[in-house]
Amino acid sequence: MGFEGWKALKTGARSVTDQCQDALPRPVLSSTSAQLFVADIGASCDFFAAKLGFTVDFVYGDPPFYGQVIRDKARLGLRMVCEPVFVGDIRKREHLLSASITVDTADEIKQLFLSFQAKGVPFHQALRKEPWGARNFIVLDPDGNLILFAGPAD
Repeated sequence: MGFEGWKALKTGARSVTDQCQDALPRPVLSSTSAQLFVADIGASCDFFAAKLGFTVDFVYGDPPFYGQVIRDKARLGLRMVCEPVFVGDIRKREHLLSASITVDTADEIKQLFLSFQAKGVPFHQALRKEPWGARNFIVLDPDGNLILFAGPAD
């Protein structure tokens, strides 16, 4: 599609954009994935599999420097870094989350917390009801990443 000049381009481009917006359905965002910075891909995969019930989807590199773990619709990318990404203990002090994962019911969030507790998972915050109506807890992974698990309170 060519235009005779700048004015024609400006006028024509608007009409082409309008036509495209009318013709195409709105894109649907179907999932999200957080990326966690870790020192050892293998150790992180082991933690997420053994303690949190995730499955290792893939590990990439020789030696491995990237991987992904999944559980149901939750996906976490694991990116190896050789130096600390955060200064000192700022993540713990400021409660800086690396990922947020939700469940649909109050029973599920309680059950998940109890199953993690039984496996000896370290918590940054135990299960509690928040003022805004959620019930959540925060897991601390071996690299200091804070992972929020949340669900409805009732």
